[in-house]
Amino acid sequence: MELNVYLSGEIHTDWREKLITACAQNDLPITFSSAVTDHEASDAAGDVLGAEPLNFWRDHKSAKVNAIRTKTLIERCDLAIVRFGNQYKQWNAAFDAGYCAALAKPYITLHDEDIVHALKEVDGSAMAWATTPEQVVEILKYVASQK
Repeated sequence: MELNVYLSGEIHTDWREKLITACAQNDLPITFSSAVTDHEASDAAGDVLGAEPLNFWRDHKSAKVNAIRTKTLIERCDLAIVRFGNQYKQWNAAFDAGYCAALAKPYITLHDEDIVHALKEVDGSAMAWATTPEQVVEILKYVASQK
């Protein structure tokens, strides 16, 4: 089964690369898409619409421009992986998980055990919760290999 997988969330570690590399090494028929992972580029996405004296309006414009990409990719995906890191609060990832849930798109959460309580509702709608990219790869191997 060929899958289109959207990668959402934390951008400060190499979890995406680990996942993509492992899936390629296992010859899994998966196409990956992702949120913009360049923090500065994401923050500046709305700058083409004009300078803003207040950061609120700059962030507002950029969030809307980013949402064009995010919503389109989530709507097109077969499944999403939503990563929550420990260092930063990924509100955007929580929003993506909620959007997946609203669209009845299956998603897998990826995070450490120490934030389970904070993510209980997000995990409650997930099809699986994993703590490592390797666990996600095993799930993807199972899903993609079934005929």
